Amino acid sequence: MKAGKVRGLDPTGPLGDNAERIVLARLDELCGFMPRAEDPAETAALHDMRIAAKRLRYILEITHPCFGPYAEAAIGPVKQLQEVLGDVHDCDEQLPEVRAFLDELVTADAAALACGAAALPHREAYEGLVALTADLLARRELRFAEFLELWRDLERKGFRPRLEYAVAERSGANGRATIGRP
Repeated sequence: MKAGKVRGLDPTGPLGDNAERIVLARLDELCGFMPRAEDPAETAALHDMRIAAKRLRYILEITHPCFGPYAEAAIGPVKQLQEVLGDVHDCDEQLPEVRAFLDELVTADAAALACGAAALPHREAYEGLVALTADLLARRELRFAEFLELWRDLERKGFRPRLEYAVAERSGANGRATIGRP
């Protein structure tokens, strides 16, 4: 997923103003994947939401001193969201590979039987691949449920409006960020 363009950046303007625009754009991207990402079959939306979480996390890690205290506190939940969605994505990537390998073995065994083999040459490997498939499916289901619970918890706690408020706050006077000054 390509990052959305951030409008209104001013290279000569205050860091806090530019950082606010970037954070709000990344927050909007993240939240924009819901409710599509609530569907476990929407693998592309889930993956793109993970990328959006990563982008939001990284900009918050760099710029949180410009903003109110909740901007720093928001990093943890965004990181957790990114990690859970990363695990879901890992399962989504591994499952087709495991299934394809199992299919290759079945095809090879069918050919061996057709050529007169008395037994299935890869029979023992089937059990391991089927067990791995079951494990990946279960892990994905659990991590997806964890994602939904985490997202709902963020919504209950007012994650988006609190972060929007925090980036509107500035750590310095006159709405300008002052990093490194008391």
